[in-house]
Amino acid sequence: ITAVVTALSFAATVVCFAPNPQMGTWKLNEGKSKIAPGMGKNTTVIYSQQGDKIKVTVDGMDKDGKPTHGVWAGKWDGKAYKATGNLAWDSAAYKVVDDYTNDITTWKNGKVAWTGHITVSKDGKSRTVTVNGTDANGKKFTSRAVYDKA
Repeated sequence: ITAVVTALSFAATVVCFAPNPQMGTWKLNEGKSKIAPGMGKNTTVIYSQQGDKIKVTVDGMDKDGKPTHGVWAGKWDGKAYKATGNLAWDSAAYKVVDDYTNDITTWKNGKVAWTGHITVSKDGKSRTVTVNGTDANGKKFTSRAVYDKA
């Protein structure tokens, strides 16, 4: 009886921990995206588990076409964690809204760079990142990047 109860408990535990739809490798779909003028683009974004944190590796190009690479590791608890690399931001806070959506706020030198929503489609094949911010000239912008699961 103990073995059956243990097996059933294990099976129930496995069912409860479905993979997070945000995790994995995402490739920019430029045809479906509307990147704000003067904003760089992240061509590949990888979400992976790193202990009790999430690691986000971002590769792309800045507004001048120069390569960018950055790594952020933190928890999706709404608190800011530092990023390394040459991104347009140096820290970010992710907050879980629901199973498919996270809010994100980024900072550069202590000042908010942009805020946004990251939503994975229900089928898990695409994700849309919509951001709002103010550029270096004080002009407000909205940008929408659509990614396909690699």
